[in-house]
Amino acid sequence: MSKVLLIIPAYDEDASILRTCQGIIDYNKEHHTHYDFIVINDSSNDSTGQILDEAKLPHIDHIYNLGIGGAMQTGYKYARDYGYDIAVQFDGDGQHDISYVADLIRPIQDDEASLVIGSRFITNSGHFRSTFARRIGIKIISDYMKLLTHRRITDTTSGFRACNHQLIATFAQDYPSEYPEPVTTTFCLLRHDRVVEVPVKMNAREAGSSSIRTWKNVYYMINVFLTLLVVKVRGRY
Repeated sequence: MSKVLLIIPAYDEDASILRTCQGIIDYNKEHHTHYDFIVINDSSNDSTGQILDEAKLPHIDHIYNLGIGGAMQTGYKYARDYGYDIAVQFDGDGQHDISYVADLIRPIQDDEASLVIGSRFITNSGHFRSTFARRIGIKIISDYMKLLTHRRITDTTSGFRACNHQLIATFAQDYPSEYPEPVTTTFCLLRHDRVVEVPVKMNAREAGSSSIRTWKNVYYMINVFLTLLVVKVRGRY
């Protein structure tokens, strides 16, 4: 049986983090699964840390805010140090559905993939659709990534993803602080890791706001393009 860890990066998620963690606990009990989880409290300004302490939920507190990339790298270091076979990025805001974790990890368990991305766009059956501007941004990044890697990834910014123990070690050693999802996906594709997408449904955030706020900002897109180009040229991020 694979040893699976859900890494939950959390910044100012006091309105949803307890419900998210309890959902994992309840799912494990009901379905006899064994998904461990660790919350990375990225120096939240609200009561996220207090809630985690009072509920005695497994978590690591950052002294300084490191962003999503830094929070995930902490999680990967934890997964590496405690010998996990699979690590799953799982949002603390209620967007990710725990029932799809089995679909995410199955290609890794079957030795068919190193990185599995949960995509909202493989099928059209998702409960939640992002804004039109964001979907356009994702499509543009997808086209650019295909130009660089000759592979089409439909959901370039999906944070619902799983990786095997080799990538856990790689990401624990070094993980991008800016645009981590498209950057790491491009990196994996360029070095011919096995990357697959599986269809998932996502929900609207239960509370708070997305860490991505600049979809209409040309500056954001230009920086993504330049960062991915650097990965292409250097072979690393």
